[in-house]
Amino acid sequence: QVQLVESGGGLVQAGGSLRLSCAASGRTFSNSAMGWFRQAPGKEREFVAAINWSGGSTTYADSVKGRFTISRDNAKNTVFLQMNNLKPEDTAEYYCAGGQFRGLIIHRNQYNYWGRGTQVTVSS
Repeated sequence: QVQLVESGGGLVQAGGSLRLSCAASGRTFSNSAMGWFRQAPGKEREFVAAINWSGGSTTYADSVKGRFTISRDNAKNTVFLQMNNLKPEDTAEYYCAGGQFRGLIIHRNQYNYWGRGTQVTVSS
């Protein structure tokens, strides 16, 4: 069983930055692809970023490309999402997800484990 706990959310002004962290328990973390998703009120949960097991490959949603960076520290069982130049439309609950495969995973249905989320609010 893998447990994921997100942290680092908060309230920030447009143009500001936040760094989200996702701490994972379980011995399979270093062999697992990880991802970040977000869900705004009244909207479906959407893909934000993904990283493969080693951290050597990443991919992003077009809406965050060039502003967000996903990374991981397998020694600390943690995955990060650095968010720069935040916009009001980035406001959402952000979720960390873990998969059972090593390669990049984009589709939420292919993730097996989910955190409870951390709220990010960007004011204009």
